[in-house]
Amino acid sequence: MMRLDATSQEATMQHLLPEQTLHAPVRIRIPNRRATLIVAMTCLLALVGIIIAGVILAPEAARTDFSQKSLPPSLAYPFGTDWMGRNMLARTLAGLSTSILIGLGAAIASALIALILGAVAALGGKRADFIVSWLIDLMMGVPHIVLLILISFALGKGFWGVTIGVALTHWPSLTRVIRAEILQCKEAGFVQVATKLGRSRWQIARDHMLPFVLPQFLIGLVLLFPHAILHEAAITFLGFGLSPEQAAIGIILSESMSYLTAGMWWLAVIPGIALIAVVILFDRLGSSVRRLIDPASAQE
Repeated sequence: MMRLDATSQEATMQHLLPEQTLHAPVRIRIPNRRATLIVAMTCLLALVGIIIAGVILAPEAARTDFSQKSLPPSLAYPFGTDWMGRNMLARTLAGLSTSILIGLGAAIASALIALILGAVAALGGKRADFIVSWLIDLMMGVPHIVLLILISFALGKGFWGVTIGVALTHWPSLTRVIRAEILQCKEAGFVQVATKLGRSRWQIARDHMLPFVLPQFLIGLVLLFPHAILHEAAITFLGFGLSPEQAAIGIILSESMSYLTAGMWWLAVIPGIALIAVVILFDRLGSSVRRLIDPASAQE
């Protein structure tokens, strides 16, 4: 009797299981690496779109129309207009495009400086390591924004003054990381084996150390972008960066301070939110690149 009951229960479960399976919700699980790649590509496309839109709208950003001045956000002007009737959407996109281009040039130059100095410190002997470490401590001991303002002002401000100033002040942290990575690679077993097999220092650096350091270099390069953009906007806001004729986020925020008391809040709030959004995009892009390149965090 118990055997029959068990058989009947099993038949009932087999009869109900397909029906329950049909009505069960289907959950599509995207692999971690694919989801991370989608996030990275979305952030990258958004940033490229901002650059292209800013370049295209640069003439519109400079066009004045006093018949449309001081208009709040509307369908015709989503970001409103300023006291000269300039389209704030066009000005914001043009300013973000300028900031991204400055951040791109400064971050690449700063990352290359960090790579060179990190390699010299790790491979050049104790004296070279001491000199590079001293330079790092010296740069990090001076207030960052003060040093950036001094360099930019000494170079005549403007686009190149800001770019060179940011590039010369953002390499110390990445240099320390690269130096530590190369020192770790020198002690690895495969490097010791390559040395005993008679490979030259150049061959070992090219075939073993460069691939070992490349992931950290790329991650550091991407993560330098938001710092470069924020510091460019900061010194431009203080008047030591780009000229007032150029459309830049720092200039837009600096000029808007005089009109906040008149109720023109959109001149500062919307460009400020746009700047924060761009920084977040770069931060998410850097985090995604780190997850894609670093094996330890590939499945986070």
